[in-house]
Amino acid sequence: MDEFRNKAGNKAAIVAIIANSILTVLNITVGLLSGSYALVSEGAHTLSDIATSVIAFIGFKIGQKPADEDHPIGHGRAEAISGLVIVLFLAMVAYEIITGAFNKILNPELITVPDIYAALMAFFGIIINFTISEYIIRIGKKIKSPAIVADGEHQKTDIFSSIAILIGVVVSNMGYPILDPIIGLVIGLLIIRTAFKIGRENIDNIMGRVPSTELENRVRRVANKTPNAQEAHNIRVDYFGSYATVYLHIKLDGNMTLEESHKIAHEVENNILNNIPEVKYVMVHACPIGVEYNHEQKIDK
Repeated sequence: MDEFRNKAGNKAAIVAIIANSILTVLNITVGLLSGSYALVSEGAHTLSDIATSVIAFIGFKIGQKPADEDHPIGHGRAEAISGLVIVLFLAMVAYEIITGAFNKILNPELITVPDIYAALMAFFGIIINFTISEYIIRIGKKIKSPAIVADGEHQKTDIFSSIAILIGVVVSNMGYPILDPIIGLVIGLLIIRTAFKIGRENIDNIMGRVPSTELENRVRRVANKTPNAQEAHNIRVDYFGSYATVYLHIKLDGNMTLEESHKIAHEVENNILNNIPEVKYVMVHACPIGVEYNHEQKIDK
């Protein structure tokens, strides 16, 4: 599983970097030659995509490092941290684009009407960005990598940017050149929106928020299928980037010996680890059947 994740993560990063390098050169070159500020802005955006793909890849690689003495649960949260670094890059790019757009809007004499080549480049950008973003997000979700998913979501904003540029070129040539820097402004705002979404998701990951109850229900089903283990409860799931740790209580016959209950607890742990790949660490607490107590108490009373 780890080898598969590593290969898939490498492939997603390489594809993203190559595709964005090509788009950066084409967007900026065509934007300058055709006189489209919106397309040049998109070139700056795709240039940032290269940097964020590299950051996502670094975070992914660090997150793959095994546990050590200083990090007994592993390095998984490095992926979420890299997602936050991506947010900083997006914020800086958005600031540059928005300030440049306002400068042109306030000084219309700086505006030039983009030619047909800008429209063709925008159309090409729509196709490439849709293909690449869907590919990256699909890989990120498959290997449960928040860094790679964040990079794919970032890439996806370029689709809307290219659509806006295409519309802007057409309308500018109909006699409304002011629309070109306005589209640039919209691109900047879209980048801020993406940065906010990525930031929120990765902060939730670092803070240990569980994205859904689906994993908790799977843990409960696996635990309850273990012979002699009953009523798995007080299940706690903590995410570390692409993997999770699980803490849970099970009910056992109170007349069991310590050795018997210890064995069943370990069977539950092994069953969860073997049947739920994204779980790497499990801790099981045994409770005697028929005894009720407050799980919030540090010590049973």
